[in-house]
Amino acid sequence: MKDLCDILYRGYNDYPHRIAIIFGQKKITYAEAYKKAVCLSLTLKNEGIKKGDRVAILLDNSPEFVFSYFGILMNQAIAVPINHMFKRDEIKYILEDSQSCFLITSSTYAALAQELNVIVQTLKRVFFANQMIETNNAIDNTLMQREPCCEPLDLAVFLYTSGTTGHPKAAMLSHHNLMANCQASSKAISVTPKDTVLCFLPLFHSFAATVCMLMPLSKGARMVILKSPRPIKKLLRSIRKNKVTIFVGIPSIYNILKDIKLPKFLFRPILRMFNPIRLAISGAAALPVEVFTKFEKKYGLPLLEGYGLTEASPVVSLNPLKGPRKPGSIGLPLPGVKLKIIGDNGAELKTEQIGELCCFGDNVMQGYFGKDDENKATLKDGWLLTGDMAKIDSEGYAYIMGRKKEMVNVRGLNVYPREIEEVLYQNPKIKEAAVIGVPDPHRGEVPKGFIVLKNAGSLSEHEIISYLKEHLALYKVPRRIEIVEELPKNSSGKILKRVLAQRSQLT
Repeated sequence: MKDLCDILYRGYNDYPHRIAIIFGQKKITYAEAYKKAVCLSLTLKNEGIKKGDRVAILLDNSPEFVFSYFGILMNQAIAVPINHMFKRDEIKYILEDSQSCFLITSSTYAALAQELNVIVQTLKRVFFANQMIETNNAIDNTLMQREPCCEPLDLAVFLYTSGTTGHPKAAMLSHHNLMANCQASSKAISVTPKDTVLCFLPLFHSFAATVCMLMPLSKGARMVILKSPRPIKKLLRSIRKNKVTIFVGIPSIYNILKDIKLPKFLFRPILRMFNPIRLAISGAAALPVEVFTKFEKKYGLPLLEGYGLTEASPVVSLNPLKGPRKPGSIGLPLPGVKLKIIGDNGAELKTEQIGELCCFGDNVMQGYFGKDDENKATLKDGWLLTGDMAKIDSEGYAYIMGRKKEMVNVRGLNVYPREIEEVLYQNPKIKEAAVIGVPDPHRGEVPKGFIVLKNAGSLSEHEIISYLKEHLALYKVPRRIEIVEELPKNSSGKILKRVLAQRSQLT
């Protein structure tokens, strides 16, 4: 396939009657999906859309998100998915920063969208996805033919980073970036047209967009769309009903599943004839070793932890489906991707040495939109500097130790929050944990832990610190443990440590 537009067009041509999307009771074939995307693209074309124009998408998980995404690309325009949980000012920033000229949304966000249409100067018009499709539903077959679309290096998507520090930035991803990542991800887990991928993660996020949408559709497989993973019983019913073969989740979901009581037939390999799920993938945040171990033991199902970032389309590495899966590791680089570790001076470090993780490959972004200084700091001779501290073992497996800016310097000794968090997760009374660095007048910095307990009152701060002293060098043990009801998280389930740091400054 030359570009992303070829994904649905090939389905329309080669297997038009095969199911592409399942959403509740709806089953949408590849031919139907392609037609709806074409209908949507015609509305944009009639509005005079030009190559390179940005079109924002503000939609829940739904088939309309898929049609909008591809309909935009069919006009050689650039899709800008927006987090539908954002408030007005957050969305306004993205629309203005991306210079989006159109916004595609639904009646759910009608009032918000109309308000944005007034206050965002670059925005020409707001469209409702269903109306765009219905308006052109009677198109004839001549309009269904493939028009010249995009060159591989043309930009396809602006994906905004989670914005854990300052305003989010738009990672510019080309058709080639995303196609390369789809192909490499498919190869790593041997995706075939017989597969069904469950998509309950938000499609505006890079992880879900590539792994749950582009990857299965590029292989002629099926995607099952859910608006949300909750209630968990609805998710489990969908797995069984739709015979899901690939389960894609984030650590918080696996943390729930490892403890929940449910019928073992949902995952047990011996009954795959009823429910052929064959593997689970974890991404978007670090998977605690304790969660990995208990999940695999409970379900007898391979859980592949991977690593990625928006700037890399996003998948960088994955524990192999066939081969050792190392707990605590983010696995091996995908086919066509290279990894290395560098020190503060930019020189490559040796095996097992900790430094900044860098990746190289066709999946690496073109840069941040309008951010020349950040591009110079982040992209070096084609290598993407991830900002994550990591090490690589003798077999090529990588291990994330934490964010570069999260490293805690205790009297000149480096302390990595991930190491402390892993020990905390091994305590059966602890549900979730996060560690940050806080200023200390005597040591410069010290670690501080935030804990969510499975049962309120089951552990005290003193007991947790005593437990850590049994497993860690004393300089690594947090001076304070704060027991909280929940940890702040972003839409992908990643714990927002900057929020915890802000709270600490106020106390």
